[in-house]
Amino acid sequence: MAELNLDIGLDFGAFALDAKEETIPLRGVTALFGPSGSGKTTVLRIVAGLERQARGRVAFDGTVWQDDARRLFVPPHRRAIGYVFQDARLFDHLSVGGNLAYARRRGGGADETLASEVVGALDLEPLLKRRPAALSGGERQRVAIGRALLTRPSLLLMDEPLSALDLRRRAEIIPYIEALPRRFGVPVLYVTHAIEEVARMSDDMVVLADGRFIAGGPAEDVMERLDLQPLAGHFEAGVLLDGAVTGHDEAFAMTEVDLGTQEGGAGGGQKIRMPGVDVPVGQRVRLRVRARDVSLATSRPENISIRNILSGRVLSLVEEEERAFAETLIDIGGQHLRARLTREAVAALGLEPGAEVYALIKSIAFDRRLLPS
Repeated sequence: MAELNLDIGLDFGAFALDAKEETIPLRGVTALFGPSGSGKTTVLRIVAGLERQARGRVAFDGTVWQDDARRLFVPPHRRAIGYVFQDARLFDHLSVGGNLAYARRRGGGADETLASEVVGALDLEPLLKRRPAALSGGERQRVAIGRALLTRPSLLLMDEPLSALDLRRRAEIIPYIEALPRRFGVPVLYVTHAIEEVARMSDDMVVLADGRFIAGGPAEDVMERLDLQPLAGHFEAGVLLDGAVTGHDEAFAMTEVDLGTQEGGAGGGQKIRMPGVDVPVGQRVRLRVRARDVSLATSRPENISIRNILSGRVLSLVEEEERAFAETLIDIGGQHLRARLTREAVAALGLEPGAEVYALIKSIAFDRRLLPS
């Protein structure tokens, strides 16, 4: 597994980026997450060598790209990096095929096998003769990804490539992005402030705020931290659950996911029922559950429309002083849920760490369009 070592800083007047001795493991897709203005794009540009005024040291997989102490600075074109921007930045005067051919030349001439694989993996064959102006936003970004891959990069940097797309277009292009590390053997460092993109694609995530690295690790671990919820936003804060599809109920168009089939049996075999998805039985999926979609009860409710009632235990509880809300973390047999409640509800139920509870989740709470898998 490759890793990125950063000891960098850069001042922009009132804003300062300061990352001291940070190591980012790069397996699959690593999300660089944080609110707008936190320094995510600046980090990406420093890694790419596009911020010449940045100070410090940058190394990728043992190769040093910048080291002020040694007066070393490797220019961008020698860093073996592919860069996909928010806007596709294609050459308007060239066809899609022409854009890809340019990238092949720039990368030293990618062989026909790689070129064919890129075209096939991104479904670009029908687009090769078209000009960028005739493409949709999602098609342009697929071409931009293909162009980056044909430079034969060792690391792919992506700067909010889906930010200009609507939800349907984003859902269409996400499977292409998440397959890149596995298919082409290139890790992806992916900048986003959209937590649903982190949930769908990322293996690991790094959280930035105010120019500082404040958390990092497996995405499912970082997302359940209660202290980081303001960065995701109270509305979108939540967790990831891992399981496997165990069946489809065609009569009611529902799908069942077993949370107890991951390695080690975590989840205790509890089941989630959700509106039907076109996923084969046995396939693993990750489900994002927002804290606002989870309710708690101290006794198992009966005669209720909510389909998902999971037994659990309160692990931690944080009340927001002088505000109405509280955040809880619930163990459901090895995996965790978050629930956002009112402090009044916490008091009425007598909730505290160690309390046995039932977590209630509506089936319709799961967004099938960005279903992580």
